[in-house]
Amino acid sequence: QSQLVESGGGLVQPGGSLRLSCVASGFTLDYYAIGWFRQAPGKEREGVSCISSGGGSTNYAESVKGRFTISRDNAKNTVYLQMNDLKPEDTAAYFCAVDLSQRCSVKLPTTRETGIWGQGTQVSVSS
Repeated sequence: QSQLVESGGGLVQPGGSLRLSCVASGFTLDYYAIGWFRQAPGKEREGVSCISSGGGSTNYAESVKGRFTISRDNAKNTVYLQMNDLKPEDTAAYFCAVDLSQRCSVKLPTTRETGIWGQGTQVSVSS
């Protein structure tokens, strides 16, 4: 069974850091671009970042540019999201998904341009 599993969320103070992981099982991640999304209570799910299959292209939402870094280790079948200088407005459930848009270098994928999703990991930023 093909699936993605996120981990690394938690409670952190403003200004703190977390690294999220997205591990694929049942399929090889090498061939797929991956997107990170987040959904805060009462809000729509939004794209945060994406990375191309080879890692050569990345993209970020304006709200996280300069603070978040996406990377991947295809040997470990894993994509990471390093989140620094976290703010209360970053509080949300974070999800990874296969990006089917093939346009990560140009724009973030929409939720309709995705395939397999993980179950999400909660990030809470509060003092």
